[in-house]
Amino acid sequence: MAVSRQGLHRALHSSSCPAWKRTQSGTGGRLKPEYDAVVIGAGHNGLVAAAYLQRFGVNTVVFERRHVIGGAAVTEEIIPGFKFSRASYLLSLLRPQIYTDLELKKHGLKLHFRNPYSFTPMLEEGTLSKAPRSLLLGTDMAGNQKQISQFSQKDAQAFPRYEEFMKRLVLAIDPLLDAIPVDTAAFQHSSLLQRLRALSTLRPLLKAGRTLGAQLPQYYQVLTAPISKVLDLWFESEPLKATLATDAVIGAMTSPHTPGSGYVLLHHVMGSLEGMQGAWGYVQGGMGALSDAIASSATAHGASIFTEKTVAKVQVNSEGHVQGIVLQDGQEVRSRVVLSCASPQITFLELTPQEWLPKAFVKRISQLDTQSPVTKINVAVDRLPNFRAAPNVPRDQIQPHHQCSIHLNCEDTLLLHQAFEDAKGGLPSQRPMIELCIPSSLDPTLAPPGCHVVSLFTQYTPYTLAGGKTWDEQEKNTYADKVFDCIEAYAPGFKSSVLARDILTPPDLERIFGLPGGNIFHGAMSLDQLYFARPVPQHSGYRCPVQGLYLCGSGAHPGGGVMGAAGRNAAHAVFRALKGL
Repeated sequence: MAVSRQGLHRALHSSSCPAWKRTQSGTGGRLKPEYDAVVIGAGHNGLVAAAYLQRFGVNTVVFERRHVIGGAAVTEEIIPGFKFSRASYLLSLLRPQIYTDLELKKHGLKLHFRNPYSFTPMLEEGTLSKAPRSLLLGTDMAGNQKQISQFSQKDAQAFPRYEEFMKRLVLAIDPLLDAIPVDTAAFQHSSLLQRLRALSTLRPLLKAGRTLGAQLPQYYQVLTAPISKVLDLWFESEPLKATLATDAVIGAMTSPHTPGSGYVLLHHVMGSLEGMQGAWGYVQGGMGALSDAIASSATAHGASIFTEKTVAKVQVNSEGHVQGIVLQDGQEVRSRVVLSCASPQITFLELTPQEWLPKAFVKRISQLDTQSPVTKINVAVDRLPNFRAAPNVPRDQIQPHHQCSIHLNCEDTLLLHQAFEDAKGGLPSQRPMIELCIPSSLDPTLAPPGCHVVSLFTQYTPYTLAGGKTWDEQEKNTYADKVFDCIEAYAPGFKSSVLARDILTPPDLERIFGLPGGNIFHGAMSLDQLYFARPVPQHSGYRCPVQGLYLCGSGAHPGGGVMGAAGRNAAHAVFRALKGL
């Protein structure tokens, strides 16, 4: 039975102290004046970097400005009794090596696999005997084909070949995620021996080329063409194409017709969970439980983590080498190296003394594409959504489609493009693309009995509104009402089930989580801002123009998503550099 609205304030969950805090308090938990390494920001990448460095014997401290760790991978009880993955909300892309190396299962990480994983209901009139159609996809290929055949027999036959094609492409690209790109700036001024060593980082690229083989032209098209063009080569039914296209545009200010949008789709299908390729799941306790597990691994080996400690600036000595940081309260902490999990813009335009940065570099950083069309709405409801295309069963029992990513306003790729055009003009779309997830369908610890938490990931909403408007409370609520009206059309009664909501527009995501422009990837995942060119072509990889300063967040290779790869790769780069000193 659902709790009453009046009783919500009495429904607070009692949350025990995270293991990393208990470990740290047991070892003193005092801030020392000097460490080997300082990590700015306890986002998941910063925590991964700290965990690896500490395992390597590098005494490491992490400073987080917020009261809670995790960056965007965080759990917050923003509505009494309801625990939300407030920003990021699904897990798949975390690198398998990190899961194993840091023993995250031992440190409390529990996953809930989703199968089926995708549900796209149609906004169409049913008949007396049939509900509106829907597309439900999971790991059962025969079941997928049966679902797709509602819209096209031809597409049902092509779908297994498409899936196999994408798997081969992922197999080729996957090693690049764990490779440290050549530092192009350092390469130009290094010795012949150093250059030969640096070229060894090109091995993953060569391996990828061998894996792709004769099909390289087809794969090249996926990386560079609009995803609409790629999908048109395979399929004819719009519901299938639009559903697949969501992975190519989500989180990005791109249309399905934008060249290069195919890579964003590829980025989202690279993941796996516990050996299951392409699997996506919910973290028990919300995404913050993942960050807690990484932090627990780090502190178990001796790392220190401090919350509500804002780094004001990076300190650089007279020889141009990092010598530590200064906290906002004026306290200085010395270190041999500093790793920043913050965005490149915050790292270089706000924290680093400008006199030590080349002007051309600063200009390129300031011009990075950080456009983002994302608004995240966290909703507490007192019952499950009841979709016209898949009506609820008696007693409101959870059904397979409730555990999926539910795609709304995705019947046609044209709808996605029209929403993109609205956002380009500074207007929130009249029919935004909506990805609706109900993590409490698999994890009952997130909400009181009978209630649920709903994550609404919506686009397209512009960072800057047309007509001089700003994202004040009125505009935010107007947009949220529009989103809820869309959901109501698919699931009548949804609006009356809402107990409370938390609306995060792009400026909110920037302000709360430090995401530039509200961009969930710390910058566009376009080909001109990837691999050698992330964050900028002159300084790819993790090393920065200031000696001893490194990027370890999503603004570095291989980019965004809850992957941990940037943190792991940066830690290895730092450790190699420290060994060479």
